[in-house]
Amino acid sequence: AFLGPPEVNISSCLNCINVTIKLPTSHLRENEKLLSLIDIYKELDYYITLKTLDGEHKRPREETTEEIFNTVIEELYPNRNYCVSVMVTASLNKHSIPSAWKCISADSVAHQGYHIVAIAAAVCFSLMLACALKCMHAGGYVLQKKSLPRALV
Repeated sequence: AFLGPPEVNISSCLNCINVTIKLPTSHLRENEKLLSLIDIYKELDYYITLKTLDGEHKRPREETTEEIFNTVIEELYPNRNYCVSVMVTASLNKHSIPSAWKCISADSVAHQGYHIVAIAAAVCFSLMLACALKCMHAGGYVLQKKSLPRALV
């Protein structure tokens, strides 16, 4: 029997990608209960392949004893597109189907945060400027309606 493909979701973080992996379901039942792959194999290996413009990079084997888990791929270049595929194997079963490629740009979340900060700063600055002009107008420094008394001219 083939293992896979696992369910993979990715999100970006600063110079990294957060990969959430849900193990594929098994079709084995025990007393009418569907067994998970962890129930069957206790421990599974998974391999993450990272695809970039300059090719595919298979990362070292990692182990899991959880049905749903996540891992972070760090030290990536910001604003570059990365694609991730995950393959799960067991000590007794090396036949597996890798997940479909999921692609994302590293660091895009941080830039979104930067835009929000920039917009908030612009709004604050505009409000402060409007208040300052209002005060100056009330104090008679700008847009004077009354002409100055003759003695002051």
